[in-house]
Amino acid sequence: QVQLVQSGGGQVQDGGSLTLSCVASGSIHSIHAMYWYRQTPGNQRELVAGITFGGTRNYTDSAKGRFTISKDDAKRATYLRMNNLKPEDTAVYYCNAEGIVTMGGQLKEPWGQGTQVTVLS
Repeated sequence: QVQLVQSGGGQVQDGGSLTLSCVASGSIHSIHAMYWYRQTPGNQRELVAGITFGGTRNYTDSAKGRFTISKDDAKRATYLRMNNLKPEDTAVYYCNAEGIVTMGGQLKEPWGQGTQVTVLS
């Protein structure tokens, strides 16, 4: 069973920093890309940042210059370092893997369990 387990998050003051982690586990052969999304009550999940297997990064406009996505292939982990956090960054953050190919040849695209980030003004 392939799954993503998140850690990190919490509560910080305006201007603070946090790092989120997401580790993929299971019988994994390869991962095409990993993404971070966030969701606030009553709204759809929105993409925050993504990173491909080759290391290409992309960010939503609100994340550019403040957030950094990175990965550790050996650990099958992706990280989201968030600096200069603002109250409007408050949300539940989810990681998502695109194109996980299992050892058995199956394609999986799991989601993490979500983690709350709260930025106090």
